[in-house]
Amino acid sequence: MNGRAVRAVIRKDLKMLRRSKPVLLPLILVPLMFYVLIPLAVGLGGPALIQGGSAVTGVTDLLAQVSPALRAELSALTPAQQPVVLLGLYLLAPIYLIVPIMVSSVIGADSFAGEKERRTFEALAYSPITDRELFLAKVAVAWVPAVLIALLGFVVYGVTLNAAAWPIMGQVFFPNATWVVLALWVAPGVAALALGATVLVSARVQTFQEAFQLGGVVVLPLILLVVGQVAGVVYLGVTLAAVLGLVVWLLALALLWFGARSFQRTGMLASP
Repeated sequence: MNGRAVRAVIRKDLKMLRRSKPVLLPLILVPLMFYVLIPLAVGLGGPALIQGGSAVTGVTDLLAQVSPALRAELSALTPAQQPVVLLGLYLLAPIYLIVPIMVSSVIGADSFAGEKERRTFEALAYSPITDRELFLAKVAVAWVPAVLIALLGFVVYGVTLNAAAWPIMGQVFFPNATWVVLALWVAPGVAALALGATVLVSARVQTFQEAFQLGGVVVLPLILLVVGQVAGVVYLGVTLAAVLGLVVWLLALALLWFGARSFQRTGMLASP
């Protein structure tokens, strides 16, 4: 493998990424919202939820709907602590996975479909690098930042939530075992899955926006997981998170394998 050529492609793509505001802004604003603003609101909003009569009724109704296992765990907490733990540890857990999906989809779409849109893929057709090495470089430039941002976000989310909710909780309560599995096992998997879907879509579209929008359908199962927890159908514990990660990784590896097999520079140039 030509490691120098692979690193050169990675550096080129990262340089283009830093220069593209439409690509760079979501990579900054979305993690900021999910990993800082939302846990801050959850941690500081616990007392407000309890002080408002209608809010109390809403929280009580929500607690009545969740699964018996989750309800039993929350029953040991005070009324002020229950909404913080319910939201911060459980209902928002699937939302945490949206960021690695978004990051890998945005960078992957820009790296593959964006090259076609900017008419810069032609230069790669004559570069001294094989199709497999080029594919590996473009996958790495999207997947590695997505995983690093997810891991950093895990730490930032935890620090923010624990600090904001300290007057209510009086202890460090984040993370639990489920969140550790999500951060170390599921998040890298969903980033790879979204990237695999984006790669396949990019071969058939012409613009960055098309590739990003179509590759983002991976988010839909996460929304269903949130709804399932609220409805009491699903309890996102360690076992479910581990199984979910296994399924995601199998799908991701299948998509990436198929993408690597079908990836050709000449095909990318000739695709509609």
